[in-house]
Amino acid sequence: MKTTDRVAVMVGLDVHRRFSTVTARNAEGKIAWRQRLEHEDRDGLRKRLEDWPRGIPVILESSFGWEWICEELEQVGLEACLASSSKVAAWRNARGMAKSNRTDADLLSELGSQTDWWWQVWLPPREVRDRREWLRYRMSLVRLQTGLKNRVHAILHRHGILHDFADLFGVQGRRMLTRLANDAKNPRLRASGRATLKGYLQLLDQLRRQIAVVTRTIYRQLRATPQAKRLQGLPGVGPVLAHTILAEVGDFGRFRSAKKLASYSLLAPRAFDSGEETGEAPKGRHVGHMGRRTLKWAWIEAAHGAVRRGGRFREVFDRYTDGGKRNRNRGYILVGHELCRTAYAISKKDTEYHDDPPERPGSSKKGAVSRQRGRRRSAKSQNSRPGTGQPDPGLVVVG
Repeated sequence: MKTTDRVAVMVGLDVHRRFSTVTARNAEGKIAWRQRLEHEDRDGLRKRLEDWPRGIPVILESSFGWEWICEELEQVGLEACLASSSKVAAWRNARGMAKSNRTDADLLSELGSQTDWWWQVWLPPREVRDRREWLRYRMSLVRLQTGLKNRVHAILHRHGILHDFADLFGVQGRRMLTRLANDAKNPRLRASGRATLKGYLQLLDQLRRQIAVVTRTIYRQLRATPQAKRLQGLPGVGPVLAHTILAEVGDFGRFRSAKKLASYSLLAPRAFDSGEETGEAPKGRHVGHMGRRTLKWAWIEAAHGAVRRGGRFREVFDRYTDGGKRNRNRGYILVGHELCRTAYAISKKDTEYHDDPPERPGSSKKGAVSRQRGRRRSAKSQNSRPGTGQPDPGLVVVG
């Protein structure tokens, strides 16, 4: 059957690396036609897509490689819809169907007839996809930089060269490394070690230049984004973390509540239990795995900065960790959860963050004054010894 047949009202597209399998269904839910699209000939692919009826939903899984095919669909006037890969796989297994290219395309085309569209996931617009591209590029460069630094440390350790620098790659430490790489008379580092060290230092310089270029690009984008300025008003959130949060969240309005955003950020612990209730604390609690791990890292990284700054988030951390004496990691997760909820609130209300929230109607000023005094006491005591919650220096000096 020709693809110009207008009876097709929905299309399932099973995307692979070199080809895609297509199944189209009519208004009655019956298969109208099938196709195989080759990816190598991009012009020919676009011409075949132009033969499809305009405005029909094209459903494909949110697996690797969906971005470019969605852009091709949008250019010819088709509506691209993303389906959750895990939900589609569970639906196929629940129906006892074997996995094949044709089966996957048939299932995807059948999803359009579901009334509630339980399978659909958010398709980020091109602006968000570009922001994620910059983020992943910078993250990959930083990982490479960390790997090179570890290799430099390994060279020194392998040849028994010790140093007292807190940061080996600071100004003074870098001078020492340069002298080692260029000093042919140094008996502690042989010619092979000097050549290896010199090559790693050259790669490290190149990586630093690349990271500086992409960081400046990110900063320019953030200056043109009002929402990024609001996020940077949160304690502990700098430009890089603001860019990370915007790239991973995209649109705060697509979440129905702050709880949904926290779950998407992997900051909402959950527990699975069944049977009789014992009254004990839930066991096996975890934050799940269906979400954005990079977003979880960003909130927890911001939580460390917010706790160091003091104020309301330091109070939350001290209250849960007993002044930093127990459950410190969970305390940072809790603070990250509060930062996530706060970011959702200021985004929905289109307002700036303030350490002292406005008084609620009917509330007394006495409570606000006591909260401010408590925050001032917390700010004074934030210089504490790690892991103890006690002030540094101690109250009692043992001679």
